[in-house]
Amino acid sequence: MKKKYHKFIILFLLAFLTPNAFAQLRGIVTDSISHEPLMYISVFYEGKGVGGITDVNGAYKIETKKGWNKVTFSAIGYISKVIKILPDTKELNVQLSPASIQLNEVVVKPKKEKYSRKNNPAVDFMRKVIDHKSAQKLEENEYYQYDKYQKMKMSINNVTPESLQKGIYKKFKFLSKQVEVSPETHKMILPISIQETASQTIYRKNPESKKTIIKGMNSSGIEEFFSTGDMVGTILKDVFSDVNIYDNNIRLLQTPFVSPISESGISFYKYYLMDTVMVDKRECVHLTFVPQNSQDFGFTGHLYVLKDSTYAVKRCLMNLPKKTGVNYVDNLDITQDYKQLANGNWVLTDDDMTVDLSLFKSQQGLQVKRTTKYTNYEFTPIEQRLFKFRGDVMKETDMLTKSDDYWASVRQVPLTKTENSMDLFMNQLEQIPGFKLVLFSAKALIENFVETGSKEHPSKFDFGPINTMVSSNYIDGTRLRLSGQTTGNFDPHWFLSGYGAYGFKDQKWKYSGQVLYSFPKCTYLPWEFPKNNISASYSFDVMSPMDKFLATDKDNVFVAWKTAPVDQMSYIRDATLQYEMETNWGFSVKLMGRRRNDEPTGKLQYIRNNADETVNTLVHDITTSELGVTLRYAPGETFVNTKQRRVPVSLDSPVFTLSQTSGLKGALGGEYNFNLTEASAWKRFWLSSWGKVDITFKGGIQWNKVPFPLLILPEANLSYITQRETFNLINNMEFLNDRYASMSLTYDMNGKLFNRIPLLKKLKWREVFRFRALYGSLSDKNNPYKNTNDGDLFRFPTRDGITTSFVMDPGTPYLEASVGIHNIFKILHIEYVRRLTYLNNPNINKDGIRFMMMVTF
Repeated sequence: MKKKYHKFIILFLLAFLTPNAFAQLRGIVTDSISHEPLMYISVFYEGKGVGGITDVNGAYKIETKKGWNKVTFSAIGYISKVIKILPDTKELNVQLSPASIQLNEVVVKPKKEKYSRKNNPAVDFMRKVIDHKSAQKLEENEYYQYDKYQKMKMSINNVTPESLQKGIYKKFKFLSKQVEVSPETHKMILPISIQETASQTIYRKNPESKKTIIKGMNSSGIEEFFSTGDMVGTILKDVFSDVNIYDNNIRLLQTPFVSPISESGISFYKYYLMDTVMVDKRECVHLTFVPQNSQDFGFTGHLYVLKDSTYAVKRCLMNLPKKTGVNYVDNLDITQDYKQLANGNWVLTDDDMTVDLSLFKSQQGLQVKRTTKYTNYEFTPIEQRLFKFRGDVMKETDMLTKSDDYWASVRQVPLTKTENSMDLFMNQLEQIPGFKLVLFSAKALIENFVETGSKEHPSKFDFGPINTMVSSNYIDGTRLRLSGQTTGNFDPHWFLSGYGAYGFKDQKWKYSGQVLYSFPKCTYLPWEFPKNNISASYSFDVMSPMDKFLATDKDNVFVAWKTAPVDQMSYIRDATLQYEMETNWGFSVKLMGRRRNDEPTGKLQYIRNNADETVNTLVHDITTSELGVTLRYAPGETFVNTKQRRVPVSLDSPVFTLSQTSGLKGALGGEYNFNLTEASAWKRFWLSSWGKVDITFKGGIQWNKVPFPLLILPEANLSYITQRETFNLINNMEFLNDRYASMSLTYDMNGKLFNRIPLLKKLKWREVFRFRALYGSLSDKNNPYKNTNDGDLFRFPTRDGITTSFVMDPGTPYLEASVGIHNIFKILHIEYVRRLTYLNNPNINKDGIRFMMMVTF
């Protein structure tokens, strides 16, 4: 549930800031497409009788008066623009869009338009563009390399002139000095974060390999207030990823959008031929495009395609339809320019993106502007040694310490005055009375931890997670817990963590402690990618057998409410030694040694399966000594570090796991020999505008004869909070298997059906369907019903004399299905779950409602 906060961290943090800045009444008016200066453009105050026109250089100058704050720019053949300004403005440059290239109302919102793809010259032309697109891909070359400079700027958006005249903004003048006018929207913005990256990309066709070398990274702004400072930058780069219009799908806002040059574009878009125009002295065919359904995840925009046999794109302008189904995005504009190199290749040189975000239309939001410049393209052979480093990305050791001279040499776009003064602005912001309290509260809410340090003395110890401080269960009753962990400021290699808890019902203390050593230095957290660490831990706590399947902490207050009785629990004493190592290319290995003592409590008992009732059959506890290895492969997986765990920010990568756990009888008091082998595979499949499908396959075998606590339990979730891949309607230990195979399928249609229903289309609800299946069996050697006098086995659990655990019929799988609606109020997911088989088992729920908080674009 923690991931939902990340996309809008800064909006929550600075929602109370609404400063403003200067607009201007002297400047230059240019064409938004050709960028040429425009002469004879009328510039005037509406209804005031005062104004002027631009000269041959596009320059204008008009009189200013107090109270006149709206200036109109107008000319025949161009879309008029009205801009709100401050009384003391001095300079404002404006771009006007030609009326001939705008998507008119019929194109943007067709009413009774009869659009036909048959004998449509626009469609015929686009078929040729699509047929020729492979020739424009750089991968057609044996080698290529290029340099890339990217600047990511985040700003508080829609700052109003009135806000500077009152309250905190009038008192703290430095706020208004930081405000500037966005050249894209002509609205006033307050920059709060600047990130620059300089890199080089190299490619080899045979054997195919593509590497990115990060040469320099430079950042300042709001991320300085968060200890996990890479969180903001990583999220921004994942949400606003690079755009390649020659791909079939453009991954943006963590969602694939259908490209206007996609192979499925003909069926997804409507295309319109507009005119033949000159773009940078090259004759181009101008087309516009719009999705068949405005709420599907596609673009409206313009393509300027060379009027020759290459059908190469010279310029592309894209934006989201006004009634798109995308959440939180008020406006998104992408402009790309291409040029032809001496070898004939057409390559991308400029890629600019501006996105306006807000939680609600009436609230102030964020503007994210990404400026990307590509230079120094080469297609000559590249030294083979440069491809030998593992992983797709290599970071130069001095990338964070590059000099000002270096940045001056690679920076393609000069920093503005406010961008250059970002560090000073952050220092001034900290001095605002009450800001530290707001920051403290926001960090506690977002990070779920409370720091003990300050900016001058960074936190060496954090208390948390906060949401585990108060919870409850059948054994503890009301449970209080205090947790904490050291940080990289305490030591970049050694990390300590643990908790103490007290149950008021059983009146017992529980505790856990861990010591971890990280071989590489960690900035703040021990799980920073890639991990290479060794840890030792010891704990004593009360647990349900199903707790291990929770994706969150078992003491999370939100999962304390259960849908079925969880009164069969155990006191667990656990001593574990573990080594974990990850690679940059997605492979990881985990080695584990553990001694565990399991003492049943509540309504759980371990009773030997003896036929002779005169023999003491009650088992007080069992002890196991285990060795385990887990192999995991997830190529391309990336993470955001939070203080509680790390969260994957890209779910496009497949994930494969293989694990083996062996019990050793006689070692450290271990009572059983056993071998448990499990494997799993997970993959997400994008279906273009039809949403996405997540599929998981799992299987496992317990090879040895063991009592039921060492058999395999289904991955059941007994809370009201739904989570991926778990069964919602299986009771605690309902099925006991020593062999199983399971499948989980989730189909999120992303509103494809609801967008056809007027009311639901307006609500932006989205439909999701899930189906889960479990095949399980129990071999005769582990079945107590077939070994009635075998004291090595335990009788199956009961509650009040009624058996609560069962053997599955190998021919009858457990099945459950659900249908859900998400994006309710943009944050709520609700689904109805139905159990389809094993309906006669006692005390089961045949159906139920589950929910979760989920923020998606």
